[in-house]
Amino acid sequence: MSITEHELKIKLEDIEDPDLGDDIVSLGLVNDVRIEDETARIDLALNAPYAPAEMELGNRIREVCDEAGLEADLRAHVGEEHGFDDEVLPRVRNVIAVASGKGGVGKTTVAANIAAGLEKRGAMVGLLDADIHGPNIPRILPPESEPGVTPNEDIVPPRSDGVRVISMGMLTEDEDDPAILRGPMVNKFMLKFLEGVEWGRLDYLVVDLPPGTGDATLNLLQSMPVTGAVVVTTPQEMSLDDTRKGIQMFQKHDTPVLGVVENMSSFICPSCGDQHGLFGTEGAQTIVDKYDTPLLGQIPIHPDFGAEGSEGALVKDETSEVQQTLADLVADVSDRVGMTNRQRVADNTEGGPDNQLPTETED
Repeated sequence: MSITEHELKIKLEDIEDPDLGDDIVSLGLVNDVRIEDETARIDLALNAPYAPAEMELGNRIREVCDEAGLEADLRAHVGEEHGFDDEVLPRVRNVIAVASGKGGVGKTTVAANIAAGLEKRGAMVGLLDADIHGPNIPRILPPESEPGVTPNEDIVPPRSDGVRVISMGMLTEDEDDPAILRGPMVNKFMLKFLEGVEWGRLDYLVVDLPPGTGDATLNLLQSMPVTGAVVVTTPQEMSLDDTRKGIQMFQKHDTPVLGVVENMSSFICPSCGDQHGLFGTEGAQTIVDKYDTPLLGQIPIHPDFGAEGSEGALVKDETSEVQQTLADLVADVSDRVGMTNRQRVADNTEGGPDNQLPTETED
């Protein structure tokens, strides 16, 4: 006798979410289960493509289906019923804001490597350089062409190694021209970047925010459906002070902080391989302990950042000592995005009808 949809859903209760501490059915992560022609079509409230934790959940579900003698056809859908607003950037699954309390800490370096790393994992990625006065993204991810324009005058972002990129630096006549703009004009450009760019379908839009907690950053937070923020700091106390202010800003605006990245955490000697804490050690640890947020990664100073043959701060050398550090950072960021989304689903379905197993009736 073949398994019923109700019985399969009960079996799925044995799969526990690795971060939320409950099973995927009770958390409301299983939207629908249908069995047709020995195939289980399962609609899941998962929204972080290529995140290791969600890929593992998918593998566990396939194992359960296989044990039941079924092929697994998994779909992912998260909609307004789970608190996801699709009015702004409707074709973008996740917006990751990369921020810093002050300039010069490597925020753009981190944003570019996160975007490139997600694309490398197989995701469809866009990178928005929202730092109007210091648009450095084109130096790190040089565009392969000029921005295009659609018939309705939307900007079509060019690609750089697969990542769709838009920046104020692409819209000036010379890359060294300063953007001398007052607040209202800055907001006008930001609105154009949000509403007037044809991003296409994206799994992740990484936004390199302006440094600090000024109007431009606040307006972006109020305008975009930000999934979560990555906050970049260095070990120096001055940077840590400003990082605390940045985290509090996100908390006041109900923006989840995915975690903290400590850049320039140490110097790796290219001759002997020893690490030296030039700017102190464990500076970011005090931040993550106080605000109960993860330390996503510690990126060292290394010659491979900006080395000959590389593009700025983007590390492409697969043999580089820092390559695994960056790969781990990207994996952790995507996992935190997934966990944040799944928590939202759980919060919006707790006690609701999607959280209850139907009672089988006899024919």
